[in-house]
Amino acid sequence: MGTTLSGETRSSGTQNPGPPASRTQRFRSWFLSEESSVHGDLQGPHGRRPADREGHPWWKVMCLSGVDYFSTLGYQPAIAALAAGLLSPFATLVLVVVTLGAALPIYLRVARESPRGAGSIRMLERMLSSWSAKLFVLVLLGFTVTDFMITMTLSTADAAAHIEANPFAPAWLHDHRVLITLALLALLAAVFLRGFRETINLAVWLVGVFLALNVVVIGAAALRIAAQPGLLSGWSSAALTSHGSPWFAIALVLLVFPKLALGLSGFETGVLVMPQIRGEGATPAARTRSRIRGAGKLLTAAAVTMSALLASSSLVTAVLIPQEQFRPGGQADGRALAYLAHELLGEAFGTAYDVSTSLILWFAGASAMAGLLNLVPRYLPRYGMAPEWARASRPLVLVFSAIAVVVTLIFDADVEAQGGAYATGVLVLMTSAGVAVTLSAKMAHQRGWFLFYGAVATTFVYVTVANMIERPDGLRIALVFIAGILAVSLLSRWARSYELRTTSVTLDAAAEELIRARPGRPLHLIAHKPDNCTLADYIEKRQREGRSHKMGAEKNILFVEVTIADPSEFRSELHVEGRTVGRYGVLYLSGATVPNDIAALALRIRDMTGQIPHLYLDWSRGSPLRNTLDFLLFGQGQIAPTAHEVLRRAEPDEKRRPVVHVS
Repeated sequence: MGTTLSGETRSSGTQNPGPPASRTQRFRSWFLSEESSVHGDLQGPHGRRPADREGHPWWKVMCLSGVDYFSTLGYQPAIAALAAGLLSPFATLVLVVVTLGAALPIYLRVARESPRGAGSIRMLERMLSSWSAKLFVLVLLGFTVTDFMITMTLSTADAAAHIEANPFAPAWLHDHRVLITLALLALLAAVFLRGFRETINLAVWLVGVFLALNVVVIGAAALRIAAQPGLLSGWSSAALTSHGSPWFAIALVLLVFPKLALGLSGFETGVLVMPQIRGEGATPAARTRSRIRGAGKLLTAAAVTMSALLASSSLVTAVLIPQEQFRPGGQADGRALAYLAHELLGEAFGTAYDVSTSLILWFAGASAMAGLLNLVPRYLPRYGMAPEWARASRPLVLVFSAIAVVVTLIFDADVEAQGGAYATGVLVLMTSAGVAVTLSAKMAHQRGWFLFYGAVATTFVYVTVANMIERPDGLRIALVFIAGILAVSLLSRWARSYELRTTSVTLDAAAEELIRARPGRPLHLIAHKPDNCTLADYIEKRQREGRSHKMGAEKNILFVEVTIADPSEFRSELHVEGRTVGRYGVLYLSGATVPNDIAALALRIRDMTGQIPHLYLDWSRGSPLRNTLDFLLFGQGQIAPTAHEVLRRAEPDEKRRPVVHVS
């Protein structure tokens, strides 16, 4: 038998509606009403988990993840040209090889093993245990937040750059990229505060129009190159001779790869949106397999499309745009394809391209915000490492928006300056995915895949470390986010330690019989350490407590022993087994914390018997600080005061509250 200790009550019949809510109460109700998708079942902060037959075709869902992935076309060719110069097409070709030959196979496996969109972080969490899993996840969350946050600020800054550089933009917008970026971030926050529900249809239009315009621009550039063959031959000869030795050129191409890692940003988002894909089939298992196949099509189509566009755009921009235009302040700085759109197709088409690019870049920020609102509530509340309001999306929107404003001001809305931080987040996610699938292949005894994934993961580790060494600003930002997450998590865990953290109490038949066999009188529950369970030890413990407290008849006494299963879990189900040792009944508990579990058992017994039980606990020995840390980390210190405080908060009525005796 079991019961959920939620405190929820239901009643039927007509209820007195009471006095009307005040304006403050109405605002609070609205502000905290929209809960994030805490299980990560949907992309978007206000999503609900779809029924098996609900969802969308995979190609529509690809557009939802594509607003992040495809939007990098707005700035990636310019970043590649700035990093590798005339060799940027070769550097981009390395990115294409990594995309199709490494990242795609890795995330196809991640999709198969996490069909609900949990991603590689959840895979690694399952492979670890206790606090090691929690701390590892918190560190990865720091890098992931870096990725999503910089996605939001970098994309919005580049959207502002396209607006500012357009020849039809009002004069007062010139040289105000920071203000434009902040205004776009404020608009983004306003959209989420109102409620961000319907995204896929809008994403389909944005992605469709943006890709079509890019195809037109690249096609026009290819026609210009075909009409003037000397352009291509001039570029190739300059590229091959500009760095002397071909080996030096190859080394340079490989060394600049970390700066181009922005082009890998869409894979994690592609996994997050998996639950939006419609599953076909007669059974849940069949629909899950269908959803996995749809995710495979999504990831493959996005990777192939993006690879083709990146390779072709890098070539035409390197051939047609003078290298000085890519430098800071140049007309192609951060907007290489937009430069070609204006030069080749006129100001009207160029303006249309600028508008489309600005919209998809801004919407990429919306995708990143949605990812944050799904990601953070997925883990921190479950760990007890976030305040209760973190389950609601609107407070998180304000927090993330404030952080985005600070990041924008620090980097002065500079796209290139944020590239290192963005690349760090993307590469760490790629590395974690590589490690996750490597361990998965090892556990499945798939030697060939294990060697392949291991080689890819090792490569990503090297590239990630190299990027951190060359561009340490990304690591610094990630460490700030990690430190912030750890600090907030520990403070929240400590502040919420007095909650009744047991979700349910399940009694076996023997435990229920021991409790119900003593009707009419309150039970006396003596806490006992489960290290010595002999009859003589129970008798000695009973006599010691009897000298300090009056307990009455022996038949009303039960011993309680708690075994900690996983102290890192914040909430847990409490399982109670009953046994008889000599003349004493013993209740064996398995849960997450000793004091909270004992308090939950006492409330369950009160509700079963109608009598107020008495608890007999011992003061914790040793340093109070050490006992507090033992409780927070291992669930065993500060038992008596914590159990009393948990009961006081859980049951405000002192007459109905179990009584705690301490000796």
